[in-house]
Amino acid sequence: MKIHVRTYGCQMNERDTDSVISLLAARGHERAGNEEDADVIIVNTCSVREKAEDKALGKLGLMVAAKRDRPQRLVGAMGCMVQRLRAGIFDRVPGLDFAVGTEQHHLLAEVIERVLDGERPVLEAATDADLPDSAEELTGHVSGRTSAFVNILFGCDRGCAYCIVPSVRGRERSRPGESVLAEVRALATDGIREVTLLGQSVMSYGRKNKVWPGDYVSPNGFVEPLTRLLEAVANVDGIERVRFTSGHASGCTSELARAMASVPEVCEHLHLPLQSGSDRILKMMRRGYTTGEYRAAVDRLRAAAPDMAITTDIIVGFPSETVEEFEMTRRFMEEIAFDNAFIFKYSPRPGTAASEWDDDVPAEEKMRRNRVLLEEQDRRGLALNGTLVGQAIEVMVEGVSLRNSSRWSGRTRTNKIAVFEPRNGIAPGDVVDVMIEKAMAQTVYGTIQKKSQQS
Repeated sequence: MKIHVRTYGCQMNERDTDSVISLLAARGHERAGNEEDADVIIVNTCSVREKAEDKALGKLGLMVAAKRDRPQRLVGAMGCMVQRLRAGIFDRVPGLDFAVGTEQHHLLAEVIERVLDGERPVLEAATDADLPDSAEELTGHVSGRTSAFVNILFGCDRGCAYCIVPSVRGRERSRPGESVLAEVRALATDGIREVTLLGQSVMSYGRKNKVWPGDYVSPNGFVEPLTRLLEAVANVDGIERVRFTSGHASGCTSELARAMASVPEVCEHLHLPLQSGSDRILKMMRRGYTTGEYRAAVDRLRAAAPDMAITTDIIVGFPSETVEEFEMTRRFMEEIAFDNAFIFKYSPRPGTAASEWDDDVPAEEKMRRNRVLLEEQDRRGLALNGTLVGQAIEVMVEGVSLRNSSRWSGRTRTNKIAVFEPRNGIAPGDVVDVMIEKAMAQTVYGTIQKKSQQS
């Protein structure tokens, strides 16, 4: 059968989609070229914000309604919203054929077979957050790409007051280093040149369970689990770039800063969620750091690697956030000079501590604060990217630009999108120098000068 997966949410969801498509292909199914060609449509859902759930529910509703014209087509859901709602998702989307929670993706092929055999609706959602024994079945990737996501840490134990992730992704557990390296080696053999190591709070990797054999020795003397893994992945033949996300200020140690500065394959970019510039709000959020500690973390990174790009997440309108506390966030963002920021309006999530508090910032004020930060970040991003004009920047080629088929695009080491005219002999995965001629808030434009290295 031809399968199409529509993905909402974070990079973890993108990785889940990739692994599911690979797993289903191994079981005899085919990836549909587009939604219209699909015999089975799966919506990979997100629960982090109410808006994300609403989008997924809306899409599922449309797909189920369209079954009037194609009654044999199956429509299912997977991911975080399924894990949260469980059987309740069938009340929200009458006519849905199946739903599979976050820890049960390895069962999708069997679930589809059960539906085809006449059982519907089918629900598979773990009653606890334990990683299934068959997790290694989900290490597959879709071929034909130059970059890939690799899970190294599942779940999260931080318990931020607003966050639903622990209840839908489970307790924190790290993959053994050798398992990660085996996956990366396979990717490199398949042509992957850049890997991004994923974890909900990735710097917690290896802190709660042993991840390396006792005889592993770091050539550079790294002793922290994450830095040792970064080094080991960087040493895999064929891997030219290594990234990791998402970060936490408490994990920005001196050793991590040294690794990011001294391991050539590790890129000078870190996504480091701030959420608020108010210490009172940070404490309410249970973020585990103050603005002073966050500032010190950034300073350590930039002292080791002055060209380090820092991106972040911000929540506006958290319960009881005052106008002055919002202004603290504005000033702090200007001080840190983030390369990019993802701004979100607070929405209470069921079962979280913050959902018990009065959501007292009016919707109109949340919208105003959101708009102000977005406008200021656009200005900041334009100014930062403008400093690149006239410089030749290393870019890894990804392929045809999403917005202009006559141009190609790629990413700089600092994770900025670069758009350029293609040249004969240049292929996805190549590393080239691009002379930057124009800058926008989130994109730079230029001309290929030459290959930086043999790819």
